[in-house]
Amino acid sequence: MTVSLLTGIAALALLDALNPATIAGVALLLLAPLARPVRTAAGFVAGSYITVMALGVLVYFGADAAADAAGDGLVWVRRIAFTFAAAALAVAGIRRLRPRLRPAITVPGWVNPLTAAALGLLMTGADLPNAFPYFIAIERLVDAAVGTGDALLVIAAYSLVYCLPCLLLLAAGATHGTRVRDRLGKLYQRIGTAKEQPRSVPVALGYLAAATGVLTVAASA
Repeated sequence: MTVSLLTGIAALALLDALNPATIAGVALLLLAPLARPVRTAAGFVAGSYITVMALGVLVYFGADAAADAAGDGLVWVRRIAFTFAAAALAVAGIRRLRPRLRPAITVPGWVNPLTAAALGLLMTGADLPNAFPYFIAIERLVDAAVGTGDALLVIAAYSLVYCLPCLLLLAAGATHGTRVRDRLGKLYQRIGTAKEQPRSVPVALGYLAAATGVLTVAASA
C-alpha cells in the first residue's frame, strides 16, 4: 500500500467521522441520569464500531468478487459509490427547500450498558446510506489490489477513525466526570435537540450542484 492511498482513505474516514447522530447519542448517554452512563456510552460506541466494520467487510468482499468476475466490475463499484454520494447530497438539498423539524435524539427507557450496543448498531446502521466516503474508500482498496489481510486492517482502522469523536467524548466523560457535563449539554443543544430548520434556497442549490458534479463523475467513471 502506498502512502497516498492511506492518506486518501484517512481523509475520507475523518470526513465520515463527522456524524452528528452518533456524536449526539454518546453525549446524551453521558448526560442521561443512568446508573452507569460511561459504560452505557461505551456499549453504544462498541455497537457503532461493529456495524461500520461489518458493513465494510461485506462491501469489500462483494466489490472484490465483482472485480474478479468481470472486467468492468470495479467500474460499477466506483459508479455505485459515487451515485450513493450524489443521492445523499440531492436528498439533503431537497430537504432544505422546505422548513422541517429536526427530531430530538432521546434515550429510550430500555437502554443499559448491554442494550446500548444495539442502539449504537441501529443508529449507525440507519445513517450508513449517507456514508458515501466509506464506499469510495473501499473502492480505492479494491482498485489498489492490496492483500486481503491489509485491506481488513485498513477497514478496521477506518472504523476506528469513524468512531474517534465518540471515543474522545467517552474518554472525557470517563476521566473528568461531571466537569464535562456542561460542555456536553451545550453540544447536545446544538446537534441533538429538536430544531426548526428554515427553508434555504441557496443551501439547497449548493447541495444540488454538488450532487450534479458527483453524478457526472459517476457517469464518466
